[in-house]
Amino acid sequence: MTTLEKLPTLTVPTAINHRELPAGFRGTTSGETARPTSTYTALLAQVRDAGLLKRRRGFYITVFVIITLLLAAAVTGFFLIGTSWFQLLIAAGIGLIFTQYGFLAHETAHRQVFESGKTSDRVGRILASGVVGMSYDWWTSKHTKHHGNPNTVGRDSDIAGGPIAFIEQDAPRQHRLSRWLTQRQGYAFFPILLLEGLNLHVTSYKTMFGRKKVNKRAWEIGLVTTRFALYLGVVFWFLPVGMAFAFLGVQLAVFGFYLGAAFAPNHIGMPIIPESSRVDFLSKQVLTSRNIRGWGMTTAMGGLNYQVEHHLFPNMPRPNLRAANRLVQAHCGQQKVPYTETNLRDAFGIVIRYLNRVGLAARQPFDCPMAAEYRPR
Repeated sequence: MTTLEKLPTLTVPTAINHRELPAGFRGTTSGETARPTSTYTALLAQVRDAGLLKRRRGFYITVFVIITLLLAAAVTGFFLIGTSWFQLLIAAGIGLIFTQYGFLAHETAHRQVFESGKTSDRVGRILASGVVGMSYDWWTSKHTKHHGNPNTVGRDSDIAGGPIAFIEQDAPRQHRLSRWLTQRQGYAFFPILLLEGLNLHVTSYKTMFGRKKVNKRAWEIGLVTTRFALYLGVVFWFLPVGMAFAFLGVQLAVFGFYLGAAFAPNHIGMPIIPESSRVDFLSKQVLTSRNIRGWGMTTAMGGLNYQVEHHLFPNMPRPNLRAANRLVQAHCGQQKVPYTETNLRDAFGIVIRYLNRVGLAARQPFDCPMAAEYRPR
């Protein structure tokens, strides 16, 4: 049994910094020793009784076949077009297709497809390492920590320090240029995502060849290396060098942007839980997650648009999330736990404004806070 499968049974008690919570919330109590009764068990029973945790293997086989047919069509187009800058359209399409494979790898890792942990890991590793080109073990380790403690300082690696500051204490920068960029990081966030695809590949190789333990290290190195050898070999053999680099650049940019844009609205701008706080499982997952409503979002975002339900029930198959959404909303309404749902455009707006607000912490020590707040951007 993997850590991901254990997530639904987590029980995490008590307090949170109420200054970070929406008005009217009463799902937790202050004080390190308070232990409110979580109603997650009752909700889980409802979901199970409705059959929403049953695997939907037929759905995932269908999705896999469709995506693979699209990849085959893109490869056929690649060879038919020949030496032409129209190849960049093929590159963009392949970037989208690789992202869809990434969604399938994510769902397989969460055991939404197979009940067997070994089968899930085997198929998930083939999809992640052999098709997408990233370390399966590195990603699952990182993602498991995120699921256990979303938006929790010091525990969620997704909000740890990096080129983008997600919490104010990570915002200060010593150099003038980096400080200037951080203060405007909300606007820079989506352009930076164009580099995320390259970053994922580089980080994966660093992890696989690093000193830290990597499960199935040899398999991962073999799968990722074979994938890149075949892919790069075909591209550079068939296209002129300049066009080949442009092809790879477009593919990586589309892949990184699409994948990052699908994950970005889920938690950025939602409440941040201080490291010392303790919160019951249901409240922690609901309060820190945001759903995205809109036609086609489930397909476009690989089910990540139902982020609240996904965090409450990580092994729930994508087709069942919509039905669970109704049960979760009703339950949260009864328990007075704020439930957040918005459209994609508004969510992106929230992400940009939040990151810019966090970036204000990078102002110089003698800047006037009020002037910085209202300074035109």
